[in-house]
Amino acid sequence: MTHKEAIHTPVLLHESVDSLNVTANDTVVDGTFGGGGHSTVIAEALKGTGKLICVDLDEAAEVRFQEKFKDAANVMFVHSNFKDAAFILESAGVSTVDKVLLDLGTSVFQLLADTRGFSFNSDTPLTMTFSEKGSHTGFNAYDIVNSWGEESIADIIYGYGEDRSSRRIARAIMAARAIKPIKTSVQLAAVIEEAVPRRGRTHPATKTFQALRIAVNDELQTLKTAMEAWYEALSVNGRLSIITFHSLEDRIVKQWMKEQDNARILTKRPIAPSYEELQTNPRSRSAKLRTIEKL
Repeated sequence: MTHKEAIHTPVLLHESVDSLNVTANDTVVDGTFGGGGHSTVIAEALKGTGKLICVDLDEAAEVRFQEKFKDAANVMFVHSNFKDAAFILESAGVSTVDKVLLDLGTSVFQLLADTRGFSFNSDTPLTMTFSEKGSHTGFNAYDIVNSWGEESIADIIYGYGEDRSSRRIARAIMAARAIKPIKTSVQLAAVIEEAVPRRGRTHPATKTFQALRIAVNDELQTLKTAMEAWYEALSVNGRLSIITFHSLEDRIVKQWMKEQDNARILTKRPIAPSYEELQTNPRSRSAKLRTIEKL
């Protein structure tokens, strides 16, 4: 597999689309279009007669959408945060939908063509917002790292990154920014690696970067809002499938599904990537798929 092909590899592709049980007349929402891998298979299942609503907050995703679906009359794009179900439904001219897929992974396009500091492998401005226009929270990663108090920074790293070195990392950030602002992802990664030396293959900044991204985009509350809104919008026997990539998300999805009335959980245990997928797409290693059906 070439590097370019790897970029376009969606996680749990067939498992997630199969979980939706798409039929030709369905109205389906792909809440995180990304590179369009899931949308392509969903569109094939619709056979040109149903409706596919592709959603993404990243402006660059719409360009990729136009390349894939410019001639597809039954496929449309809505530039939005997937939590804003009411706006998306209104934009699509529908009041209910039959199937919804939410892939919570950060787009590989954002990671590999990084311009907003998502990855410590790219020397780019430290923002971590999914949209070029900023985040609905009103702050970005630069603000947290350079303006917030030590305790708040440590709490974010521990709470959203589950990193036991959170206090040490927060102290190192405070010391570094007292000398000069931490402006880029590479600068931040270097500060963390000096404070917490690398052990094994995992970079010591991994959990901090995850935590900052979650905080900046309010990802966990966004997930809760999205699940409630899309479940409400589902038709009877409609399905909601969610792919998570870390334990915080998975716990929220699992608990939320258990709490729903008039529902059937179709994944008693989450579906994980196959051995074959893990070999060809290592970024899938932490992925879990859960599906609920509205009765």
